[in-house]
Amino acid sequence: MPRTKHAVARHARKKKIMKEARGFRGGRSKLYRTAMDATRRARQHAYAHRRMRRRLLRRLWIIRINAAARLEGLSYSQFINGLSKAKIDVDRKVLAELAVNQPQVFSDIARRAKEALVS
Repeated sequence: MPRTKHAVARHARKKKIMKEARGFRGGRSKLYRTAMDATRRARQHAYAHRRMRRRLLRRLWIIRINAAARLEGLSYSQFINGLSKAKIDVDRKVLAELAVNQPQVFSDIARRAKEALVS
């Protein structure tokens, strides 16, 4: 019988993959080869979806800002243009947070943006 030289390292690699595949259905969590494929694909999706989450959050922020700006009589594009002309440098995440949790502060910002558009 041939002597195995890399048994410990190989076992550790397999153990790592099988641990990562816990919770998968059927052979994807029981069989090494299918677990390898499943974890590789899961990692690819996780990588892509971390980036997609940022896109989706930005879309949500813009929707919230637009809704709040329309209550103040401005469209989203007019509001953003007014902010840049008023030299108010606040990112969309913070603006959306203000629109939801502190509408009084948001309406003050919107008023200043509207004044900058007029002048």
